[in-house]
This record gives sequence, structure tokens and C-alpha cells, in this order.
Amino acid sequence: MAQLGKSSISSSAALLFQAGIGVVGALAVWLFGIPMQLNGLGGAELVLFGVLGALATYFSILLLSRIPGLFPDDLSQQMRGLYSFARSFSWPVLVGLSVLAGVGEELLFRGAVQGWLLQHTGPWTAVIAASVVFGLVHYVSFTYFLMATGLGLTLGTGYQLSGSLGMVMVWHGFYDLVALYCLLRFPHWFGVTPRH
Repeated sequence: MAQLGKSSISSSAALLFQAGIGVVGALAVWLFGIPMQLNGLGGAELVLFGVLGALATYFSILLLSRIPGLFPDDLSQQMRGLYSFARSFSWPVLVGLSVLAGVGEELLFRGAVQGWLLQHTGPWTAVIAASVVFGLVHYVSFTYFLMATGLGLTLGTGYQLSGSLGMVMVWHGFYDLVALYCLLRFPHWFGVTPRH
């Protein structure tokens, strides 16, 4: 995609920021000796389940967001901001951001935070607490917080049940890619009117 808009952040800065999240996660895992679950699925399985999980999750959240009165506030303002942000980058940058977000955020939130909590609490307490932290970090409105927390619960449960950090990395990265594609290709779904 050509550069359509102007973001306040450069492509390099956005990619470095996302990569930095992964570095923080890896450092936390290493410094605190947090065991990670890496061997739950084979390569083909983790890609297949990650992609299917991402598609099911994205379209479930999209449908839930359409139910009148289910969420306390309107997401259209956040979607317009995300649309403006996303359209200012080329597709290779958006793919890179999606991959780095999938790897980095899952390493931090599922690998480090959920893994650390798992050592000190029960598995479902760890999933819920890590998901709330994930939602808070993504807070731009209460509804967006609820959706991000729900996504965190889904990814955290997937990690807990599958024993595969790689699978939730694929799931998260592909989810972000599908979300960006749908927002840019079908902005009217989200109450966004593109300016030409």
C-alpha cells in the first residue's frame, strides 16, 4: 500500500517499539527464570491453529461489537485513529508490525507475565490477571479495554491449554494482520469514512 497519510511516528520507530516489547519480554523471562511452554504443538499445527484461532477470534469480536448496547461506548473514534495510523504505513511495515506484535506481546504477556503469575498462583488466576494487564496496556476507552482483555483471555487460555507459545504468537500476529486488512479494506464496517 502506498503512503496514504502521514503518521506522527516513523516506520522505523514503530517497528523498533514493537521489537522492544519482545526484548523486554525476553529479558523478563531470562532475569526471572520463567519457564515457557514451547513444545505443545508441531510447526504445522501451531500455524494452522494460530491462523484458525485468529480468524475465529477476530470475526467473533467484530460480531460482538455490532450488538447494540453490549459495550458502554462507541469505538468509532478509536477506529478512525487506528485507520489514520495504519493507512500511513506501507503493507510491508504493517506486516512487520503485526509479526513483531504477535511475537513480542505474547513473549511479554503470555510468556513473562502469565508465566511468572503461574509460578505464584493457579493457572486460571494467571490467565485472568495477565489478560487484565494486557487490556490495561491497550486502554484507549473502556470498550477497547474490554475487547483487549477478552482477546488476552482468549490468547492466555490458548497458551494454557495448548502449551505452545508459538501458536499464540501466530494467533496474535495473524489477528492483527486481519484486523488491519479489514479496517483498511472495509473502513465503513467500523464507521470510518475515508478521505481522499
